[in-house]
Amino acid sequence: MAEEKQKVIIIGGGAAGLTAAYYLQKEVKEKNLPLEIQLIEASHRLGGKMQTVVRDGFTIERGPDSFLARKTSIIRLAKEVGMDDQLVPNSTGKSYVLVNEKLHSMPGGSIMGIPTEVGPFMTTGLFSIPGKLRAAADLILPRSESGKDQALGHFFRRRLGDEVVENLIEPLLSGIYAGDIDQMSLMATFPQFYEVEQKHRSLILGMKKSTPAQPKQQGDKGKSKKGGFLTFRTGLQSFAETIEAKLDASSVLKGHRVENIARVNNKYEVYLNNGECLTADSIIAATPHKITQAMFSDYRFFEPLKYVPSTSVATVALAFPEEAINEDIDGTGFVVSRNSDYTITACTWTHKKWEHSTPEGKVLLRCYVGRAGDETVVDLSDDQIVKIVLDDLNKIMQINMSPDFAVISRWKNSMPQYTVGHKQRLTSILEAMKQELPGVFLAGASYGGVGVPDCIDQGEAAVKNVLEYLNNKGS
Repeated sequence: MAEEKQKVIIIGGGAAGLTAAYYLQKEVKEKNLPLEIQLIEASHRLGGKMQTVVRDGFTIERGPDSFLARKTSIIRLAKEVGMDDQLVPNSTGKSYVLVNEKLHSMPGGSIMGIPTEVGPFMTTGLFSIPGKLRAAADLILPRSESGKDQALGHFFRRRLGDEVVENLIEPLLSGIYAGDIDQMSLMATFPQFYEVEQKHRSLILGMKKSTPAQPKQQGDKGKSKKGGFLTFRTGLQSFAETIEAKLDASSVLKGHRVENIARVNNKYEVYLNNGECLTADSIIAATPHKITQAMFSDYRFFEPLKYVPSTSVATVALAFPEEAINEDIDGTGFVVSRNSDYTITACTWTHKKWEHSTPEGKVLLRCYVGRAGDETVVDLSDDQIVKIVLDDLNKIMQINMSPDFAVISRWKNSMPQYTVGHKQRLTSILEAMKQELPGVFLAGASYGGVGVPDCIDQGEAAVKNVLEYLNNKGS
């Protein structure tokens, strides 16, 4: 008699859910496991924020445009699905910070805005002399209280002062999470800075000691040097589609939303919006935190997820002919100080950073609008957003034509905020899940890291947890 199959339901088809489905299916096929997999996605496409527009020879990312080359899980998955030959590194160039209506070069030797070389910081126009002297206090200040979470802003202000934080650290860090650094958790976002401070006491000296020396890059003038980021030549959406093509079509259910989940007799009943009820032995919830809380609304310990904020942002890609830019700037982009009178928070000169993205003789600028506490711009019409962005750009680079076209992507409440205490809250929820919902696992940007590789890591970890749980349950 054939062994009865156990069923695993994966909810959410973004990077974490897709990864989990792929690796779980691989295990089932390689080890001939008696497992049935079902991936359920509420929208009509998989890939989450991995969305690409290919138009008139341009490759335009709607969501993330790349990932750190040192994050290997995504490269490994690309190899698995035969896409590693499509990986391309970014071209490096000068990057800037916009402060007081002026573009300032990013000071050499700064890592996430923390100085590791004195010279460039002393000569930059980014900070006043009192601001520079205040930053130097880091060299003599004591360590933070051990083991205690705190806001990123509080941590950096204490060490380096307001000016360095406002004009350099905040624009760089809040760009990653679209968050308010005075609310964001140090331990959940950048624990490495806390560890450096605890080990070396001074952040500046510690970063200098723990950072490998960069070889001096002379390079021929005009030749691009390769940076630390990678993307796919055919766009991140093509990566999601390639993974999806490897899944058994019968295991993917799109356009269905999970309304509620209940534990009944050691199994889980999963209720869909069309009235259907599926039964699962194990579940991977690769869904945003508020959706997870709603699906498990019968379980009080998910309540804290209700109150975790999410920020709305929009990306604005503008395509131009080369001659539209009167005053070109040597570099790949800039971030904007929060003190500046600008709506955009950053701009990438995509045609310079990612040469494959833009046809010859064209220019592609990709700007970001929306940040914690300033999200209303995301709700404006396309035309209004384009006008605001062009007005901002024209203050620093002269653009004398309307764009050939614009691609505006709104991400409503899509950037989860890891506020102070995030790790403790998550640990409490995971402990309660072990007791009351054994065999249910979380993965995705709301939990253990927001980047695509972080979501892939979580998808992989969830697969290991599921297999271990089912193995122990069966034995």
